[in-house]
Amino acid sequence: MVDRIADPWGPRTPYGPAEPWPVRVDRFLDGDLTDADVDRWVQSASVLHSNGDALDIAVADGRIVGVRGRAVDRVNRGRLDPKDLYGWQANNSPDRLTRPLVRDGDRLVETDWDTAMGRIVARSKELLDGPGGWGHFGFYTSGQLFLEEYYALGVIGKAGLGTPHMDGNTRLCTATAAAALKASFGTDGQPGSYTDVDHCDAIALWGHNVAETQTVLWMRMLDRRRGPNPPAMLAVDPRATPVAREADLHLAVRNGTNMALMNGLLREIIRRGWYDREYVDAHTLGFDELCRIVDGYPPRRVAEICDVPAADVERAAELLGSAQRLLSTVLQGFYQSNQATAAACQVNNLHLIRGMIGRPGAGIYQMNGQPTAQNTRETGADGDLPGLRNWNNEQHIAELARLWNVDVDTIPHWAPPTHAMQIFRYAEQGSIKLLWISATNPAVSLPDLSRIRRILARPELFVVVQDLFLTETAELADVVLPAATWGEKTGTFTSVDRTVHLSEKAVDPPGEARPDLDILLDYARRMDFRNRDGGPLIPWTGPEEVFEAWKECSRGRPCDYTGISYDKLRGGSGVQWPCTEEHPDGTERLYADGVFNTDPDYCETFGQDLSTGAEFTESEYRAKEPNGRAFLPAVDYQPSPEVPDDEHPLLLTTGRTVYQFHTRTKTGRAAQLDAAAPEVWVELNPADAERLGIAEGDLVGIASPRGAVQARARLCGIRPGVVFLPFHYGYFDQDPGERTPRAANELTITAWDPISKQPLFKVAAVAVAKLADGDGVPSPAPTVGGSEPVPGADVPATVGGPAAEATSGTE
Repeated sequence: MVDRIADPWGPRTPYGPAEPWPVRVDRFLDGDLTDADVDRWVQSASVLHSNGDALDIAVADGRIVGVRGRAVDRVNRGRLDPKDLYGWQANNSPDRLTRPLVRDGDRLVETDWDTAMGRIVARSKELLDGPGGWGHFGFYTSGQLFLEEYYALGVIGKAGLGTPHMDGNTRLCTATAAAALKASFGTDGQPGSYTDVDHCDAIALWGHNVAETQTVLWMRMLDRRRGPNPPAMLAVDPRATPVAREADLHLAVRNGTNMALMNGLLREIIRRGWYDREYVDAHTLGFDELCRIVDGYPPRRVAEICDVPAADVERAAELLGSAQRLLSTVLQGFYQSNQATAAACQVNNLHLIRGMIGRPGAGIYQMNGQPTAQNTRETGADGDLPGLRNWNNEQHIAELARLWNVDVDTIPHWAPPTHAMQIFRYAEQGSIKLLWISATNPAVSLPDLSRIRRILARPELFVVVQDLFLTETAELADVVLPAATWGEKTGTFTSVDRTVHLSEKAVDPPGEARPDLDILLDYARRMDFRNRDGGPLIPWTGPEEVFEAWKECSRGRPCDYTGISYDKLRGGSGVQWPCTEEHPDGTERLYADGVFNTDPDYCETFGQDLSTGAEFTESEYRAKEPNGRAFLPAVDYQPSPEVPDDEHPLLLTTGRTVYQFHTRTKTGRAAQLDAAAPEVWVELNPADAERLGIAEGDLVGIASPRGAVQARARLCGIRPGVVFLPFHYGYFDQDPGERTPRAANELTITAWDPISKQPLFKVAAVAVAKLADGDGVPSPAPTVGGSEPVPGADVPATVGGPAAEATSGTE
């Protein structure tokens, strides 16, 4: 087998346009085991990135011992990400939580389930029966649970307790994707299909380091690029990532200036006549206003704002404007930066004015960063309503009330749902008194961490943490519930291009750990939530029952699952929604007929002002008479809320490495992945490093007005004036007496996009100083494919074309 640490993407299988992507089955078994040693293979998919790679879990002697890709699946055709191959080993880690924990003074002690749940229920009933009731409850969940668990959580919160204070860490990675899709097309849901890679003649990657975040999707792109008639490629990113090195043109714009770039590119495309006037007139609204705004961004002005050559702006516009089948993919370089939703909408606008939507090769991926982020949005476990319903539409609320058999006023709909940053603000102020955190680690992943730790440690806040390990967040909890994870429970989840997979239980969880669904159903039973007729609000006992109930909730909505069943998902490939009894094979691409989900009675939102976030009223929305047409929203560029100054002269951007996921709760416990990227590092441009007296491997301090961290320096092709830190590193594997600050989010700002409410991780101002010499020459980074260094290692400053100066960051 190819060394998938040295070569994360494996060998190439080239193919041409409109040809099927060839099969390549990746596998990894523990130690010297062979297929003959495997007792059974159990169907599943990956939960360590958002691509949705289908795989089979190898079981021997009651333990997970490896994985292999599923050759029949439409998403990966057998290929696996390095995290897929090795990350499962965390399931067998000896430090798994196996019994509940409760706080006893300044320590957590083991207890039984009745005691732990009894404390939670007693506090819940006390708060629910007292003044303020539902307003004292907050739920902060993940993008890594199963659809069934999210739906149960959504019903508990919205119909059982009646609280609007529900969100997930998907707010950090996927909120802008949802917001941009709603703003342009009326509802959430990715228009494109992964198979658009097979047909496109140009690929534009907008702040998306797909090579590290969705490696199997990158394999598909590389295989097209190595075959006949390869697609052209544009990369927008401040770093010299593998994507930037591969691209025909790399635009390395200054952090926080994405909106100016997009306005300038659209201006050039419109002025040169590279747009489809017939499609615009028939299927969109707002073209004249779009033209008015973008006309103020000629290439020279864009070059000044973004700090890239004007000629490269023109080259990029030509690449985009001359493509016959353009595929765009967007992620955190846009989503976590200044004017996030507005910039992401401009990508949608690019496709709409060119008619590049709803047909093979003409696709948009407003990407997710987590494996089940799509499900949080669909089921209402975050700041949305189940079935992609509109919280501001009385008919939609009435539908849910009938479905759940509760009073309409029980369901919170009097104001927008509370987003994650506001939930933590309410906890800080004391109005939220019980905060239930499931499968996420905000003590490392949220911005301005010293503030977050103070909030979680408040004695007045009752914190419940439901997780696999004693994370940095769990250490601060009042009750810790040991959860089962992937491979130890059954459920479904949905990838970026709406492909639904089934993950079957392969082994039992360790000790007394329980599936998240079982924990939530136990809480509902103990709370004795009732419907309007006095019966149990939540009568389900297992995941398939919840899935069938969810299907009814999705019926007739954009994310219609009614044609999908557990049996249909077994044995073959995943299935895309919408999938109905009338169309049982699912729908590969949305909006093929040019009719969008903007009807006022059907849409998921009545819209917001892109500059301020102000909500439009229903009457204002109806007055636009969308009639199934898409919107072309646009605004002017505005500077970021934080820019460099004399004390903090550099800009920080954060992101991922291919070898780790989120806060390393799982990947840090897989030997191969941990060895590949065991410690935080900071990337500096060589010119900045020379000016600061910093050499490769030196210990560096990075400080913002909010905190400071330490990291070893890597000198590479990042643009001058920008530094990069991976956000994965907390202190879970450090000795308590020797913990050093290394979490990138010690530095990031408490600010968010006005529409999506996604935090701005890409625009913090920092100062950098050398702390100590490196201890000799640092260990060389592993190489990619035997020649290129892995991401973050020393790379040339000139990448992908004549311009290598720098976007607002990647994920």
